Amino acid sequence: MAQNDTVMVLKMNDGSRMPAVGLGTFAPNGSVQKRDCVKAIKYAIEVGYRHFDGAFFYGNENEVGEAIREKIKDGTVKREDIFYTGKLWCTYLRPELVRKGLEESLKSLQFDYIDLFIIHWPVPLQPGDDLYPKKESGELYDNVDLLDTWEALETCKDAGLVKSIGVSNFNARQLGKILNKPGLKYKPVCNQVECHPYLKQEKLLEFCKSNDIVLVAYCPIGSSRHPTWTDQSTPVILKDPQLNSIAEKYSRTVAQIALRYLLQRGIAVIPKSFNFGRIKENFQVFDFTLAEEDMNLINNIPIKTRYINMFTNYPDWPFLDEY
Repeated sequence: MAQNDTVMVLKMNDGSRMPAVGLGTFAPNGSVQKRDCVKAIKYAIEVGYRHFDGAFFYGNENEVGEAIREKIKDGTVKREDIFYTGKLWCTYLRPELVRKGLEESLKSLQFDYIDLFIIHWPVPLQPGDDLYPKKESGELYDNVDLLDTWEALETCKDAGLVKSIGVSNFNARQLGKILNKPGLKYKPVCNQVECHPYLKQEKLLEFCKSNDIVLVAYCPIGSSRHPTWTDQSTPVILKDPQLNSIAEKYSRTVAQIALRYLLQRGIAVIPKSFNFGRIKENFQVFDFTLAEEDMNLINNIPIKTRYINMFTNYPDWPFLDEY
């Protein structure tokens, strides 16, 4: 199925274009069988998705790459039609390890390049084969200047291994350090953060827009509520009465309303699902517009909560700042 001409695309500050709706591919260990992951990605391509958000941390780049390559092989898409986002995991933030981290993803995906490669968290971890390696002393965190990490990413871009570079989970102060770096060669094209009707990110969005940086929303319809990093008592977005009322008005699902709300604010969204019905549903957000009064109703929902709380004991945890 050809990609719909009405699908929104966001132009990034390096001239590249990002499809505004992507498919998140995170699957907690054991929650999605490998073959089901491949099937879901292939189906998403058939529905019209061209943007796929993955990461070394997710542990399934082999399957994501396999699915994309199969759809290239059968003629459904060309490689240049696909926009793949990968992420540099925290154990690779030392500048001498950055290219190795990127090459790990390239090897798993069996791609020649990655469209967008971003720093997953501004939280350096000790180098090692584990996702969370510790020194004998028990120390988890490493001491790395992220400006050096950024320089190494710029080198990877110059080498043609990645088309665009950006960040994730950075606050405005941390972004500002990169933007004000002496000798900066490339600005971050995006900042991927948790964003949804319960975490609207108004000030961070304003900061990003003022610096020509695309804000990309993960958990745009809430979270899978993984107990490792989500407080199980937090409210569920899909059960919100205001959102349900608006969804009824438009004869849409609550998820579609939440996604459309973010899109109309100029935010890219990467809802995660491996369910065929929801994958299709989450892509059907280009043929309606929320009225200003309904946008304001969502703006005024008073609940504020964050679902993803990782590395909360890190001294420079990004979410200690207001934005």
